[in-house]
Amino acid sequence: MVNIKINGRDYSVPEGSTILEAARLAGIKIPTLCYLKDINAIGACRICVVEVKGARSLVAACVYPVNEGMEIITNSPKVIESRKTTLELIISNHKRECLSCVRSGSCELQQLCYEYGIDENKFLGENPAVDIDDSAAHMVRDNSKCILCRRCVAACAVTQGIGVIGANERGFATQIASAFDMNLADTACVSCGQCITACPTGALHEKDDTDKVMDAIADPEKIVVVQPAPAVRASLGEAFGYPVGTNVEGKMIAALRRLGFDKVFDTNFSADLTIMEEAHEFLGRVQNGGTLPMITSCSPGWIRYCENYFPEFIPNLSTCKSPQQMFGAIVKTYYAQKLGKNPEDIVSVSVMPCTAKKYEINREDQSAAGIPDVDITITTRELARLIKKEGIMFNDLPDEQPDSPLGEGTGAAVIFGATGGVMEAALRTAVWKLTGENNDAPIDFKDVRGVEGIKEAEYEVADKKVRVAVASGLANAKALLKRIKAGEASYDFIEIMACPGGCVNGGGQIIQPASVRNFTDIRADRAKVLYGIDESKALRRSHENPDIQVLYKEFLGEPNSHKAHEILHTSYKAQNLYK
Repeated sequence: MVNIKINGRDYSVPEGSTILEAARLAGIKIPTLCYLKDINAIGACRICVVEVKGARSLVAACVYPVNEGMEIITNSPKVIESRKTTLELIISNHKRECLSCVRSGSCELQQLCYEYGIDENKFLGENPAVDIDDSAAHMVRDNSKCILCRRCVAACAVTQGIGVIGANERGFATQIASAFDMNLADTACVSCGQCITACPTGALHEKDDTDKVMDAIADPEKIVVVQPAPAVRASLGEAFGYPVGTNVEGKMIAALRRLGFDKVFDTNFSADLTIMEEAHEFLGRVQNGGTLPMITSCSPGWIRYCENYFPEFIPNLSTCKSPQQMFGAIVKTYYAQKLGKNPEDIVSVSVMPCTAKKYEINREDQSAAGIPDVDITITTRELARLIKKEGIMFNDLPDEQPDSPLGEGTGAAVIFGATGGVMEAALRTAVWKLTGENNDAPIDFKDVRGVEGIKEAEYEVADKKVRVAVASGLANAKALLKRIKAGEASYDFIEIMACPGGCVNGGGQIIQPASVRNFTDIRADRAKVLYGIDESKALRRSHENPDIQVLYKEFLGEPNSHKAHEILHTSYKAQNLYK
């Protein structure tokens, strides 16, 4: 510990802390714009400047370490004026359309300008015309709202290890773009959306498909069904003032009904279905000498990454569609038959924590009934905006349950939304099967839980050693795959999620400002929601789901049957990095 003074008061703080961290421990908030913990500590925006006794100029609190006897002033007139002037300079060439911006109310720049009472017309800078890049399936990039904080660049390069965007040009002409100003769609972007959740302004946002949803609901000729993913219920409440880590499952279902969906089902159902197929596929590979390690295929960002960067691992990928796509496939086949309707009469909508799902619905080999399995997918953020737009009083809604027969899910299904959840869910059923369908087989596999980037475990099951690994965040996936290629590691089963922490931290989740992200592990708090639901469930293994049992009995036959493969499985192919 070191002893310092902040604003004239004495504090003892851990040695090695930055001024930003030390002030936070003292209950003092220092504003930031460019800083994101662990990925972007560059001291570039100059919003976090403070006075340090003896220093010749103001210093950036996010990168300046404390030392014994340091005296810091965070709120002097000089500091406040500096921050205010910096904000006025930033806003001078910023596209100021706050009333209609998708980030209005959650924009970090907007909030700081309000707090510091800036004069937005003090410096009227040049505003050159900017081309909006909406080429990608999942997002829109508008550099007229970019403040060059480089948080998106760090998310892409550091968190994901991809780096398809960066700073082009120099000086006043600097802009964040792809190499050679290529359209994002022409790069090896994997559509994960981590850049969007890192952006403090409206420069990056997902493509909004809410109008398509409401148009479908308004069409009397269509039956519109919806499936919310497990992680959505762990984040949606944040848009309505609930603390991070609040389960709003019941209110979410009630809100979806009030939006006008004909049936409100649950992706938890198809998560159980995915486990039935994936666990049996894994067992088949183990017992029949198939390609190992088998790698999960639920994350479309990871699938796109594998096809682009590690095509040699394509044979290792599970052929199972993701839960989103399995659900759509069952809706357009099994459920359509039960209703006596043509698949074309049903509009399949998903609510996902993931922007890559917008890319996934247009992938090849995702059309079990000859038409797309899923017609429209929206993010958690889009759902929140839609609820507000339609005047639904979310906080006052009662808790409701999903419809049948595609609304029931086990505890294994709901933990899909957290890193390690797919692995644990698969192990629950695989171990049960390997031990002779023993209902006393273990349920909790806690070694694969937690937000660490790479986790490893080994289990002794029916005289077999099962070696597993879990990676989240594509930079961690890259490190893991390189170790396997080099012969430094060997596994039987691997789970990979594109987003750090899994779907709870997906690119489509409610955006939390840096002031929260830097000091709170939102991944862990949201994951607790899912594990809490799991523990409360009477049924915690996917094969115990009665509706899944009926589906196989009435329609699919057995897991991994020929019919199941036609409807629930897909294919992959190597992609050229640049088309």
